[in-house]
Amino acid sequence: MLELTIDILGRSMVIYPTVIHDSHSYVLVDTGMPSSHKEIIDLIRQSGIEASEPHSIILTHQDLDHIGGLPQFIVNSSQQVNVYAHEDDKSYINGELPFLKLPLDIKHTILQSLPEKHRLESEAAFSNSTPTNVSHVVTEGERLPFGGGLEVIHTPGHTPGHICLYHEPSKTLIAGDALLIEEGQLMGPKPENTPNMDEAIRSLQKLKDFEIDSIICYHGGVFRGDIPQRINELTSNQRKS
Repeated sequence: MLELTIDILGRSMVIYPTVIHDSHSYVLVDTGMPSSHKEIIDLIRQSGIEASEPHSIILTHQDLDHIGGLPQFIVNSSQQVNVYAHEDDKSYINGELPFLKLPLDIKHTILQSLPEKHRLESEAAFSNSTPTNVSHVVTEGERLPFGGGLEVIHTPGHTPGHICLYHEPSKTLIAGDALLIEEGQLMGPKPENTPNMDEAIRSLQKLKDFEIDSIICYHGGVFRGDIPQRINELTSNQRKS
């Protein structure tokens, strides 16, 4: 798990991309904001991973703080980077549709704040006039051959194609934005950033089928504790309402 401070229009936040690696290669889950590329690479090297670049990138969903660094990873790679995402978010990540939750004026403001090289790379990557970004579409229950096996869990609500990833060897859930941590407490996604909150909470029901010892939340870091009880609480609150 990487810890990276990013800036979005003057607002600072900490995010936690994840790396699955062996002695000669690694897979990156989510890529931060535009211009996060160098900082993520530096953090990976500082962690002792010797490979200089990812051979694959898995995107949990379409939000810009998760896919914004993708163009730089693609452009700066000496090899083809395989990019994995769910079908229901693929068209947004490829630039065929505008981002679901990012108004065009805010997207323009963010891109205009970048160095020109990064701005041009981002504009090109997230345009329907350029080649697609997503090379591999993942499906519910698919087992990706990374780190001894990563199972895809389709958890829509925060976005239509949101996914979580379950790493069975370590009993770790990579939650994307399906869950977050606030003041040490495991929470569901923020309602103001979740178009279908009811569906997002229903999606959490799927997590009850997995033996989870730790959860990596993109916003909040690692949660350990009575995870089954907390997920029961989150889903029970919906049933009561």
